[in-house]
Amino acid sequence: MSKPKVIVTRKWPAEVEAELKALYDVQLNESDIPLTADELKLALQTADALLPTVTDALTADVLDVENKRVKIIGNLGVGYNNIDIKAAQSQGIVVTNTPHVLTDCTADIAMLLLLMSARRASEGERLILQQKWLGWKPTQLVGQKVTGKTLGLIGFGRIAQAMARKAHHGFGMKIIFFSPSQPDQAIVDNLQAERCASIEDLLSEAHFVSLHCPGGEATKHLINEDRLKLMLPSAHLINTARGDVVDSKALIKALKEGWIAGAGLDVYEGEPNLNPEFLSLNNVSLLPHLGSATQETRLAMGNRVLANIAAFFADEEPEDRIV
Repeated sequence: MSKPKVIVTRKWPAEVEAELKALYDVQLNESDIPLTADELKLALQTADALLPTVTDALTADVLDVENKRVKIIGNLGVGYNNIDIKAAQSQGIVVTNTPHVLTDCTADIAMLLLLMSARRASEGERLILQQKWLGWKPTQLVGQKVTGKTLGLIGFGRIAQAMARKAHHGFGMKIIFFSPSQPDQAIVDNLQAERCASIEDLLSEAHFVSLHCPGGEATKHLINEDRLKLMLPSAHLINTARGDVVDSKALIKALKEGWIAGAGLDVYEGEPNLNPEFLSLNNVSLLPHLGSATQETRLAMGNRVLANIAAFFADEEPEDRIV
């Protein structure tokens, strides 16, 4: 019996690629250059399983290609707004993701950005790199204290809860959150957290606002000009969720005009082509989508995909099935 054909859209951890080679007729992406829409369509026509990443746009147009062979899409990432889920479902394609395994590392990056923004770390590093630092002085790069401040979380899933634990138990921060659904009360009690009635209420109270909601049409520009104006002038916005949750132009305006003190970003609208005006700002810390970028997490994500497609090809239910 021939092995299932599997196409991987980007370069993955070597251990995962070796396992794929052992188990399947696999086509790897040695160049690590993202596939075009036409190449994705061809992959759908020639493979039994397509293994994309969160940056591969599997739109309705791509998924609607004729003579599809693909039966399962094993997405490398917990988010899946890169895939038109309704289109996949209507065409009988199974879609899986990789939850649980990237929670702590993404929360770590959110805390890193919070600290960088509060303490003006990016500005300080630029002083050193540009050889402009002339020595210590009392008024140089005075930032804001983190310990004991209020952290507001928009979205309260696994990553937000992990960040809340680090912030509350590690830095003594007060935790407030907005979530459409009521989380486990034991978790809320452990964090001494308070649920806000609205995003607006949260924005007006938090010293730091961290975004942990999914991307997509429902949350596009959730943080816009009107909501940025509700934040405290001393507040910082942290985004490790999805770039389109924040209106980039509005955020740039807020940072330039001092509506808020700073921002820390790991994701961007239209990434990797971020708005160039961000590069001229001193009060923003920028990372290149590093949320899950640890050896342990990326390996675990790959193994999660392997487990999902193995279950599918064994006529079993994949653990992380979305549709």
